[in-house]
Amino acid sequence: MRRVRPGAASRGSAERALTSVAAGEAYEGEPRTAPESVARESRDGEPVEAPRLWHVTLSVSGAEAPLPELRRGLEQLAHDHPFLLTSRYAPDHAEIRYWEEARDLHDAAAVALRLWGEHRQSARLPPWEIVGLEVIDRDTYHQRVAEGYGPLPATPVGVHPF
Repeated sequence: MRRVRPGAASRGSAERALTSVAAGEAYEGEPRTAPESVARESRDGEPVEAPRLWHVTLSVSGAEAPLPELRRGLEQLAHDHPFLLTSRYAPDHAEIRYWEEARDLHDAAAVALRLWGEHRQSARLPPWEIVGLEVIDRDTYHQRVAEGYGPLPATPVGVHPF
């Protein structure tokens, strides 16, 4: 899915909604050659890399926060950021897992590193710092799960205590 921010030019907006767009043919299993009518080129005629899906695990930590407020904040974050799969939390740390669509790992990591700070005020999250970040591509995620390693499938989806 692709996230677009309506009105992204107005940085002062307190309510910035994220909307989703259905994934294109780039996510239909085996790579396909795009028909000529669906060119993947920039306006200048340069080839543009199609976005990919990345599995992101963001870990944050800080001073203890009341659990009911923390849970409410994470639930608000899940509402504001509809791509979240699951959040786990304790009084002094939390882990957020979600899928991100981005051109490359650098773009996916940049978005992930801004997630907590950009939503901290609107979701009333604690002033914690990011202490860990893992970004892996979709194939690596599925390979790890199939082999019994790495992050388990994000079930149950939602906000849960550790």
